Amino acid sequence: MSSKALGEHEVWFVAGSHHLYGEGPLAQVAADAREVAGGLDDARAIPVRVVAKAVVTSPDVFLELCNQANDAPSCVGIIAWMHTFSPAKMWIAGLGALRKPLLHLHTQWAAALPWAQLDMDYMNLHQSAHGDREFAFMLTRMRLPRAIAVGHWRDEPTLERVGRWSRAACGWHEAQRLCVARFGDNMRQVAVTEGDKVEAQLRLGISVNGYGVGDLATAVAAIGEDRIEPLLDDYARLYELVPELAAGGQRRSALLDAARIEVGLRDLLDAGGFKVFTDTFEDLHGVTQLPGLAVQRLMADGYGFAGEGDWKTAALVRIFKVMARGLPGGTSFMEDYTYDLRGPQSLVLGAHMLEVCPSIAAATPSCEIHPLSIGGHDDPVRLVFDAAPGPAVVVAMVDLGDRFRLIVNTVEVIAPPEPLPKLPVARAIWKPHPDFETAAEAWLRAGGAHHTAFSAALPLQTLEDFAEIAAIELVLIDERTRLRELRNELRWNQAAYRLAEGGL
Repeated sequence: MSSKALGEHEVWFVAGSHHLYGEGPLAQVAADAREVAGGLDDARAIPVRVVAKAVVTSPDVFLELCNQANDAPSCVGIIAWMHTFSPAKMWIAGLGALRKPLLHLHTQWAAALPWAQLDMDYMNLHQSAHGDREFAFMLTRMRLPRAIAVGHWRDEPTLERVGRWSRAACGWHEAQRLCVARFGDNMRQVAVTEGDKVEAQLRLGISVNGYGVGDLATAVAAIGEDRIEPLLDDYARLYELVPELAAGGQRRSALLDAARIEVGLRDLLDAGGFKVFTDTFEDLHGVTQLPGLAVQRLMADGYGFAGEGDWKTAALVRIFKVMARGLPGGTSFMEDYTYDLRGPQSLVLGAHMLEVCPSIAAATPSCEIHPLSIGGHDDPVRLVFDAAPGPAVVVAMVDLGDRFRLIVNTVEVIAPPEPLPKLPVARAIWKPHPDFETAAEAWLRAGGAHHTAFSAALPLQTLEDFAEIAAIELVLIDERTRLRELRNELRWNQAAYRLAEGGL
């Protein structure tokens, strides 16, 4: 078993050259390429396996390799590097057939030039500066999305760049086979959580499937005491149980109901191969309480979730969790709930009714029970905690009719400025970049949703790479955002995407 966080996946390393150089130099190219691939494979910054493939010197070889990559379930992408000059027309057929993400590594086998011994043999063999420009022209000419990493292959910044792209490639791989179980429908009359599910499957690979909440109620009712006892032990070990939920407590039965919901929900999701699900408090017939604790624990185990039928955000949460595997920090479903308006020091309080993932918690969560005051069901059990301080991103995906748009805001999570003794939900409090007024207006102008995928783990560049791979628009709100520039960017994007689709 690989020690890499995403070691079940691999990227294929392909070096390009040309028959003009002869057998001796080509053998050296192959040896150098294996060494570079091995260095990438050994790098801790790269969470997938890196597998060296044969040096490409003809169109047929590369076309066959791309077709093999398309069919290989473990391959999530290709890294291409031109050790020497490599005529780019020979790459056309393979690039046209390739359906996996591509990273162009612009590096050189040796970092430093041997100035005193430098001759034309060395120059001809080590001319990535020449070959990579030829290759890059063809990628641009074919208008192919790709990532680019520049720097020596042993340098940590280069390895980190490759690692960030490989996480995005794994996220795209996950999206291609992602199935969402939607218990109930969209929350009534809500617009932004709706979307074109057919278009999502065509463009992103995400399949959304509707199920009646009665299926969940039946699964929960079938759970016996023997199935929930291990969960009760976990609850006591992992969380601070309030006295009324502890053994012998007055509300203990509610914890048993929550455990049954968790087991039944897991059974139903696992039987269908679902890693993403949604529910809505408007459709709970047969379920005693809105799933809170169950949803939080499933998210902590890597499932994607969003409330009120919001399948787009639920899918994002799962994709983010895959991309962030092995990184410090957590990922969760989130909602911009309310503000603390203090002028330049204004804050956002993010939360949801129940369902915030404990992977972002600053300390041991408290397992509590409180009235929900919405939905008309029994009081639900939930985990209550504050999110850990530090940098994070909040991301929404919206359907604009002609395209999907990712809206990303970088934020700084802080500890609550004052205690919150009466707030019975998990929460994150953050300062949005560049400041509250600019961030909020930019988010509104971009059509950002109230539901988001929150991550304190993912680097921004991985999100940018994912959007590039998926060929979807990304709008970034960060320290450098200026509203006039953002308005222009949105106008230009509208024109660019209309032109790309053949519109006027």
